[in-house]
Amino acid sequence: MAKNKKKQRPMKMPIEEQNTAAWANIERLQPVSKVPIPDDDQTHNAKEWVDTNQK
Repeated sequence: MAKNKKKQRPMKMPIEEQNTAAWANIERLQPVSKVPIPDDDQTHNAKEWVDTNQK
């Protein structure tokens, strides 16, 4: 089989920074994965939105 001739591009830093976004309302970050955890108000708003938009 032929080898993959496509060059691997180095990973670049993302352009946008989600941690500083005005809408983020980040309460804390997961220790290892650095996933942002929203505060309780945003979690409640998201649940309301899902409940009202279900079919």
